[in-house]
Amino acid sequence: MTGFDPAAHRMVPQQRWFEDFTLGERFILPSRTMTEAIFLAFQAASGDNHPVHYDVEYCRARGMPHMLAHGFQVAIQTAAGAGMFPHMVEESLKGFLDQSSRFLHPVFVGDTLYPALEVDEITPQRTTGVLGLRSTVHNQAGAVVMDGRQRYLLRRRPA
Repeated sequence: MTGFDPAAHRMVPQQRWFEDFTLGERFILPSRTMTEAIFLAFQAASGDNHPVHYDVEYCRARGMPHMLAHGFQVAIQTAAGAGMFPHMVEESLKGFLDQSSRFLHPVFVGDTLYPALEVDEITPQRTTGVLGLRSTVHNQAGAVVMDGRQRYLLRRRPA
């Protein structure tokens, strides 16, 4: 026996519960440059077949510099699983409640996106609580291209 415990094999050894979060706490997600390959993968996964998302000449004929990202392609950049948050709440997470997004500027092939999540709601309940995260995506020029929210149901710390 080696003493290895698979339950202890975690990205984040210290688990967090609802009451461990504070307003304004930020979770940075990895940046990503929107390549043609990412556009192709999104089109294949979503089934979206509008030429604005896959035909560069169609886009240029309409005054765009390149293919335009679908809003969902931008929103998925804020998937919490891309960062540390879900590793912190493996024991306390009960569910993903809802998500909303507003798209403020276009995203084209070649843009680099910088997503982040920030705690903006802490609503306690009896045995659980709702943790709200503001989601933002900035581009390489510093413009906010997407603004939204995600809400999660977390368990409170066991007695």
